[in-house]
Amino acid sequence: MNYFLKQSIKCCIVTVLGASATLSAVAQPYHPNLPILDVSGEKNRQTVVARGTDEIYQGHPTTVLMPDGKTLFCAWSFDHGGKCGPLAKSTNGGVQWEMIPTPADWSTTFNCPSIYHLTDKTGKARLMVFAARPGMSQTWSEDGGKTWTPVKSLGKPCVMAFSSIVKLQNGDYLGLYHRGPDDKDKSPLKIWQSISTDGGVTWGESVMVGEMEGRSPCEPAVFRSPNGKQLLCLMRENQRKGRALMMTSEDEGKTWSKPVETPWGLTGDRHMVRYTPDGRIVSVFRDMAPNSPTKGHFVAWVGTYNDIINGLSGQYRVKLLHNYAGTDCGYPGLELLPDGKLVATTYIKYEPGTKKHSVVSVRFKLDDFDKRL
Repeated sequence: MNYFLKQSIKCCIVTVLGASATLSAVAQPYHPNLPILDVSGEKNRQTVVARGTDEIYQGHPTTVLMPDGKTLFCAWSFDHGGKCGPLAKSTNGGVQWEMIPTPADWSTTFNCPSIYHLTDKTGKARLMVFAARPGMSQTWSEDGGKTWTPVKSLGKPCVMAFSSIVKLQNGDYLGLYHRGPDDKDKSPLKIWQSISTDGGVTWGESVMVGEMEGRSPCEPAVFRSPNGKQLLCLMRENQRKGRALMMTSEDEGKTWSKPVETPWGLTGDRHMVRYTPDGRIVSVFRDMAPNSPTKGHFVAWVGTYNDIINGLSGQYRVKLLHNYAGTDCGYPGLELLPDGKLVATTYIKYEPGTKKHSVVSVRFKLDDFDKRL
């Protein structure tokens, strides 16, 4: 029987659980259990946004797609968790990029900037950038990145700023991030959240919403079920004791289920998630799955929402980029263009030798991968 037909039948069988399924621990092997495709050698898919040099390490980018469906922004920092500052813009869906100037005070912020396009309840849109230090820093632009507000601290100690922000049904925004003991980057890590009622300008008191004994959930990635009624949060597990973690909310983030392990194929760091036009899910991340032949490289997982919440393997994995620096890569952006093409952007040691990490984009459509498998 055709593999994808089997997958369709499998999805139909479990669809009865739908988006209201309760997560439970599912026994699954700690070794590869789905097809793996390698396109990392296909340079025609790749664009170097910012090349590393012998002195400059380009690290930890995120991206955002603007409402016009073709303009992208990419923000990142120098060195591993170092100073923020670089910002690039593409006006043609990530085919070409240009560096754009940023305010001097961006260099006073540190570690893994995250960029979002948020709209308040009056319809006012802002391009927002958050950084981890000091105390979760924030700046925004109301003119498409031409000018920015002075950097300010939200007073929220964190290891990383909001790894994920989702719009709630009432128009508020829910932001999730992680913290460690004494606000140090050490175990046990826990997931925290805060809500903004004014389009991200101000944020309410933070509350702890995710923890697991003996594990360290971090770098949360939250998104909605296909019917919009459930929030699902994927999380890195930083003690490397098994697979990645996940939890769900049925009440717009007021309460969350206890974290459980994801399927093997989703085990990795700093997930970024998008739905494709046919309803499938693509998640890109640093591969950290036990016994994975692509461990430490930049990969994509392809499957369905039901695969995830029912503990099923998914359809396949793709090795997008080869990393020449152990496991130091994979903090990504992922954008879906109007034509169904995906643009995944990460930092990675792009080539052997003395050159440090670069920021690199990969463009792909699932149809191409489907045909190969």
